[in-house]
Amino acid sequence: MSMRNTFNKSERLCSMTEIEQLFARGQTLFEFPVKVIYRLTDDDSKVPAKVVFAVPKRRFKHAVDRNLIRRRMREAYRLNKHEFLEQLSGRQQTISLMFLYAGQEIKDYQVIEKGLIKGMNKLLKKLAL
Repeated sequence: MSMRNTFNKSERLCSMTEIEQLFARGQTLFEFPVKVIYRLTDDDSKVPAKVVFAVPKRRFKHAVDRNLIRRRMREAYRLNKHEFLEQLSGRQQTISLMFLYAGQEIKDYQVIEKGLIKGMNKLLKKLAL
């Protein structure tokens, strides 16, 4: 049976307090053009990871550009999250994640996808320690 590639509301990190704590107490990884900020939480959520995507307004003044980059990051995550979530599902903790776009210009989807996958793999290696 094949799994559907979805990205539900339950998988999104929406709480402003959780996002603020992610910035305050989270740890970071960098894999061009994506910076990964993560924090382990003792949340009783059904999903092993809650994710938010961000593009800085300072670098990309036009909302159209920010939305395009955010859409590309979300799509790359949606298509490649299954193996990532499989390895996280055995943990008792939930991980809060932020994928922050760190590039200076708008990159192609393939570049963003490659950076996002490498960032997730680097995170899995770090969590395994």
